[in-house]
Amino acid sequence: MKARTMFMVGAAVGYVFGTKAGRERYEQIKQLSQQVQENPNVQQAAGKLRAKGEEFAGAARGKASHMRERVPEQPGRHKDEQPPVYPG
Repeated sequence: MKARTMFMVGAAVGYVFGTKAGRERYEQIKQLSQQVQENPNVQQAAGKLRAKGEEFAGAARGKASHMRERVPEQPGRHKDEQPPVYPG
């Protein structure tokens, strides 16, 4: 019984110290990420990446719509009809 109590006390103390250290490290990481996010160079790079991503998405959208026109209509189904969905 005494060993069990000592184990529980040790676990509780370890938990308290672990959460305190974890919280401090979390705050450090959070502060660092905010500093990086607010950096003008990072914001400029993110803007360029966003613009490139939108450009690629537009090109992919155009190609997909072009490919859709080339796909023949499947027999037995109307153009606006959705394919059946089977739960799986």
